Amino acid sequence: MTLFQNFPLWAALSAIVFAQVIKIPIRFIVTKEFKPGLAFSTGGMPSSHSAAVAALSTGIGIVSGVDSPLFAVSCVFSIIIMFDASGVRRQAGEQAVVLNQLIKDFQYFVEGAKDWNQKGNLEKRQELKELLGHQPIEVFFGALSGVGIAFLLALLYV
Repeated sequence: MTLFQNFPLWAALSAIVFAQVIKIPIRFIVTKEFKPGLAFSTGGMPSSHSAAVAALSTGIGIVSGVDSPLFAVSCVFSIIIMFDASGVRRQAGEQAVVLNQLIKDFQYFVEGAKDWNQKGNLEKRQELKELLGHQPIEVFFGALSGVGIAFLLALLYV
């Protein structure tokens, strides 16, 4: 099988692109805020991690069969990735929110004692990324979109 004929790979890559791009209109519909940079960021609805691994597992199931050892490995891998996206990474994002608030509170306190605004940008700390992980519903819809994309692409590839 050549690289361009590797259906599970292209299903997974297509699912990532779809999930990342669809975040822009979803955000616009929900908040009326147009943020094209969402296509290159982590977190948000739907989970591109979940979309990718679900499309990969579905593609392997379509090509190799759901009774193949490769499909079993892919399913376990997918479950771990989706659990991590909604668990560990989400907790890290929530900790980033608290740390950013502590930094802001500390900076406010320091402003009274020092001339914080006169310091250079290199001396100021950059905020931590807060949108790291996913809510369970984001993981669910990421996985659902990945499965759907794999089946749609199967009509073209297989």
